[in-house]
Amino acid sequence: MQTVTITTSQNIEIDYEVAGLGERIIARIVDHGVFMGMYILCLISVFGYTSITDQHSNPFENIGVIIIIIVWLTLWVFYDLLTEIFLNGQSLGKRAVKIKVISLNGARPSISQYLLRWIFRIVDFGITFGTAAIVSVAVSDNKQRIGDIVAGTTLIKTSPRTKFDDLIFHPPAIDYEPTYPEVSQLTDQDIVLIHEVIKNFNRTRNNDLVYKLALQIKDNLKISYPATINEYQFLEIIFNDYNCLTTKNEI
Repeated sequence: MQTVTITTSQNIEIDYEVAGLGERIIARIVDHGVFMGMYILCLISVFGYTSITDQHSNPFENIGVIIIIIVWLTLWVFYDLLTEIFLNGQSLGKRAVKIKVISLNGARPSISQYLLRWIFRIVDFGITFGTAAIVSVAVSDNKQRIGDIVAGTTLIKTSPRTKFDDLIFHPPAIDYEPTYPEVSQLTDQDIVLIHEVIKNFNRTRNNDLVYKLALQIKDNLKISYPATINEYQFLEIIFNDYNCLTTKNEI
């Protein structure tokens, strides 16, 4: 499983799965489906307008029809560039498949990076009819098409390996009292991150991640923990407190 390291808003590095060839193809099919729908609507509009105005005229001689075609072709050409810039690295197809464009350093790509990968679509999908893109994604380490290699970008899966609904919570004891009521300020995504770090520590014994996340949570919530517990235990308490408070709120 190929991964790339992303720095979260809590300044914690988490590995995300790189989107494979299958996800890219499905996203592209969805995007093409969107434009086929737009194309059909354009045809209906063109011939419908012609039938109302003059049944014997050529629809493509009408200025309004020409404008519609030009607008459609413009959207077709610039669709990927505009959606990735304004939808944070995602086209409609990428959003449906839950993948997105990122810079290899984990940051949001710059406009120049989006522009480079868009320009090289001419090579990836135009001149080679998609062959270059498929081969490049299949053999490159970070699953990059040529445009990605030039721009220093790749595609990742936006869904974390662990979803909030997948977490196994133990019902809190009846007399359990949360140590830190401030955990109510956290979100489900924060708890998923804590769970990922705890699980990562149990697997790799990576103390650095635990320490960084514990310090970040302490600073964000303006709380402290006694010297009698370590950072790992602190994260477990935060996890259990959130579980307790969430359960009580649902009752």
